[in-house]
Amino acid sequence: MSRQPRIVAGLGRPETAQETADRKAESSRVYRSSQTFRNLIAALIVTVAVVAVVVLGVPRGDVPDRPPIDVARIASEVETSMQRPAIVAEADDYWRVNAAGLEGGATKVWTITLAPAADDERGFIRVAQAFDADVSWAPQVLGGAAPSGEKTIDGRTWDEFDLSSRPTGNITYALGTQAGPDYVLLYGSQSPQATAELAESLSAQIDDLKEAE
Repeated sequence: MSRQPRIVAGLGRPETAQETADRKAESSRVYRSSQTFRNLIAALIVTVAVVAVVVLGVPRGDVPDRPPIDVARIASEVETSMQRPAIVAEADDYWRVNAAGLEGGATKVWTITLAPAADDERGFIRVAQAFDADVSWAPQVLGGAAPSGEKTIDGRTWDEFDLSSRPTGNITYALGTQAGPDYVLLYGSQSPQATAELAESLSAQIDDLKEAE
């Protein structure tokens, strides 16, 4: 007894060969589409999991403070190299030392860069001791500016450079004085008062430089 073709609901009759092929093709397309969607979801879950592991695996906590710069040790090395005293700016509670080192070039310069220790304070002062130099060296770091006047601090005459009307980079003020064979220059973006106070704190060391001449 031969098997009768199955009547398809909705058609009320058996499928033709073409309808059967079309139905199977559509079923395959739907299956492949569902697999692609499942694969996409699986990949997304894996990606999120990897990101979570990376984020959670990163150590938390504050960035450690940069170790303090040993200005006295570096100055001692400069003294040995240059065979004369090197000025050491004593940083009190207001200041922190950002950099210190001997710069090369036609003129050797020992520099110490100070900035306010408080996070809400801005500005800096660089203490520079130019070896075997005089006031003619200062314009090299002050954008060609010549002294605008003089200022007496602790009985010593300092060349004053007021660059507030035409700042060079972020330098607005400077004080310089001859210290034996060297020229000492304090320059930066701090106020004239703060610069003068720092200059006064260096008086004894400048005297030592004069005696070492």
